Amino acid sequence: MGADSGRYRGTEGRISQWLRRRPKPQPEADDAARLELLLAVAEAGMPISPAAHPSGYRCSCERIGCPTPARHPVSFAWQTQSTTDRGQIERWAANQPLANFITATGMIHDVLDIPLAAGQAALDRLTAAGIDVGPVARSGADRMLFFTATRGTPDDEDEWWPCELDCHPETMDEHPGLRWHCRGSYVLLPPARLPGDLDVHWIRGPENPLPDPLTLLETLTDACAQYADTADEGELDHGSVAWPLSR
Repeated sequence: MGADSGRYRGTEGRISQWLRRRPKPQPEADDAARLELLLAVAEAGMPISPAAHPSGYRCSCERIGCPTPARHPVSFAWQTQSTTDRGQIERWAANQPLANFITATGMIHDVLDIPLAAGQAALDRLTAAGIDVGPVARSGADRMLFFTATRGTPDDEDEWWPCELDCHPETMDEHPGLRWHCRGSYVLLPPARLPGDLDVHWIRGPENPLPDPLTLLETLTDACAQYADTADEGELDHGSVAWPLSR
């Protein structure tokens, strides 16, 4: 991905301006900026497809008790539907102006998904060490997403685990520590709106090259462990409990 970084320079300035502004959701005013961010993700090679969106404090899918309101794909065929095709993304954005989007992991990229407090600490350490972190997003009030290159598809399938062996995207509450989204998984993609006036937004945009996940993993797992220890000792004031690693 590093060799391709030059192709993002044309959009980098405009994306950086969007990230600095981060306005409250204004669909009419922000349609062009939203589309530009989605296309930048596609330019980076990350496939996307439409997702549900908030409907008041509920989900647009209208499922009673939806476990992940505004966070799930609208199609059961999201893995095959996900694409980087510019024309298709433009049509989706025009025809579904309220839709969020997910990106399917395990093809071009993976996502390391950790508690927000641990993610902020890890990002500070990685940046101070001069490590190329790549794209990073904040998801809602409690998670941080580190986008990395995928581990790839090995010749021997026994060397690969699908995300289902860890947890599904719908089982976040059961696996609150570090989650590695790889084959068979997805994450909600910025810019996205969530119930309760929350959002998903870029901290570092998709113009940043995808790093090798192993260059980040040790720092992220250490940060998660330290966060869990702090919660165990009762040093947090939000009533949190320990966040054990899911692996």
